[in-house]
Amino acid sequence: MTAALLAEFADADHLTAAARSATRQNYCLLDAFTPYPVDGITELLDMRPSRIKFVMLISGFAMAALAYATEYYAAVVSYPYNSGGRPLDAWPAFMLVPFATGILLASICGFAAFLFETGLPRLHHPLFDTDGFERVSQDAFVLAIVRPETADGHRAAMAWLRQAGAQTVDEAEL
Repeated sequence: MTAALLAEFADADHLTAAARSATRQNYCLLDAFTPYPVDGITELLDMRPSRIKFVMLISGFAMAALAYATEYYAAVVSYPYNSGGRPLDAWPAFMLVPFATGILLASICGFAAFLFETGLPRLHHPLFDTDGFERVSQDAFVLAIVRPETADGHRAAMAWLRQAGAQTVDEAEL
């Protein structure tokens, strides 16, 4: 859990200006909560790219290779059956099962990676206990920064947020 300061702003422009100013003041931005997407916020938050596509690619290819190896072993090594002089390894006929199972496992692993990356299912988040946080989905713009550890730093951060235009400043655990 990370101790955070939550600052509520009147509109998206004040939120974006405060986020830019926070990066210049060397405050660590945690997240921004807005009722609609705000231009420029995601670049300021310095979020790492998602690894879901990579997980899906690796798991899909691994499953397809395993399925093809199983079919190859069954048709060529374990039970070779010569039917009309056809080759034992008829790879065009073997492509349907690896393709389908590769897609199936890639989608399952992608969903699992999504759940892992987002921390879901999480039935209750500590932010929901903050007064007025439910307005974030309607008309509130909230910026979360890491709470400084020292008492002086905490007071300075609270004063700076109010000076930056925050209507309210609360503390929460993220």
